[in-house]
Amino acid sequence: MESLERFQQNRRIIQDFTTTTLAAIPSEFGRLLYVASLRDLSSGRYDHAGLTAMYPREAVQEAIEVCHEELFSRILETPLEEQERDLRFCLSQMESSSLLRTVQQWTHTQAYRLLVPERVPEYLRELFCSNLGALLEILGNDETKNPSVSSPPR
Repeated sequence: MESLERFQQNRRIIQDFTTTTLAAIPSEFGRLLYVASLRDLSSGRYDHAGLTAMYPREAVQEAIEVCHEELFSRILETPLEEQERDLRFCLSQMESSSLLRTVQQWTHTQAYRLLVPERVPEYLRELFCSNLGALLEILGNDETKNPSVSSPPR
């Protein structure tokens, strides 16, 4: 009985989190970036003050972890052309001097590696990082040749 209650509680947390928080973020990469930012790099634990005020901390941890893995999987299942549009839009929305500067910074620091959930198999981690490296190169080349204003992804 306890596992059913736990499942229902986690489902409520995920629904709350996705409809009130993630729905307001207009891109898949933006959502992934936000969820990854909730994870403490030293402990691997997720923290969301609004959710932990309403639900048990451990349940919030599990629910956000599930959301992180789902967002990651959804991006990997998306065609690269759509990923490029979504990433371009996401990065163009950041508080930076330009999309080109953001792309250069992400390429240099490989910050995208922090977007990968902890429990992801190594081959998916490498696929994601390889894809992101290639997408950043494409975006950087495009911006060098023809700076543009990005619109929301489809």
